[in-house]
Amino acid sequence: MQEIKKVLYEKCIGYADERISSIEDALQASHEASVNDTKSSAGDKYETTREMMQQEISRNAQQLMEAKKLRMALDKFTSETASDIIKQGSFVVTSEGDFYISISAGQLMAAGRSVYAISAHSPIGRLMLGCKAGDSIEMNKKVFSILEVH
Repeated sequence: MQEIKKVLYEKCIGYADERISSIEDALQASHEASVNDTKSSAGDKYETTREMMQQEISRNAQQLMEAKKLRMALDKFTSETASDIIKQGSFVVTSEGDFYISISAGQLMAAGRSVYAISAHSPIGRLMLGCKAGDSIEMNKKVFSILEVH
């Protein structure tokens, strides 16, 4: 199971780094468009365009900050993090699927298994935290029996 955790950790790192890179590219493109925009004879149109560009830059900056928070969350644990109790970095096998408690990166494949990378702050992540093998949680009228914690 350590190998699966290592693969999942690396995939989450890649996910966060890819998001950061793509947002930085979009931010750079927005800055360049803003600098290259020249004032046209239609003053109101120019001001509207400038405002839209500024909103795009602000939106990208906010997304970049959130993506960097994801990366920082991953830096707080390693793939070697092990415990019998579910915490950040745990790989959890349940009756309803496998989960990796890390960041919200969606469905990932590792060693032929479909695993959901979820945040400890997500609704199901919060329910799982502190649980151990043999425990059960209920979410949306569905019972998740925790079979293994790695």
